[in-house]
Amino acid sequence: MAGPPTEEDRTEAIRRLLSGLERGFDAHELAAAVADLHPKNNTFPGEVFMEIAADALEIAGISRDASIPYEGLREAHLPECSFRGRENRKIQYAILTSAAFRAGLTPDLLDEVAYWNDDYWRYALFATVGLIRAAAARQAISAAQLARQIAERHGITDPS
Repeated sequence: MAGPPTEEDRTEAIRRLLSGLERGFDAHELAAAVADLHPKNNTFPGEVFMEIAADALEIAGISRDASIPYEGLREAHLPECSFRGRENRKIQYAILTSAAFRAGLTPDLLDEVAYWNDDYWRYALFATVGLIRAAAARQAISAAQLARQIAERHGITDPS
């Protein structure tokens, strides 16, 4: 990608993520499908994925009264991913900031992820995949069905 991300890049990141979920891609396949959209030394498309995760939580009606547990979320909804050492903090940050964003708290990404901004997009993607799967399970629907609902919300009628 040349230059700063555009609105078209944002839409393309959403389309690729949701299309991949509909097709049953795992988190690593999804990361490979969007990697070329990430400009060096930038958090994009991580912030887009954080918004999509927040959308999934909203659509599923996740709230204090209808919650999903953080404990076990990664193991249950991201079984293809393993995290070690600092990676555990990175995925935790990505998951929790998505939930915070859903609640109306905007994280200061540039300050918080300055030392790992080239990785942030990947952890945000993994967090989004896990949260979409968890939100879909909470609704007793497939992740593909929830991905279609999110796509419709963003005006992407044919994410494939």
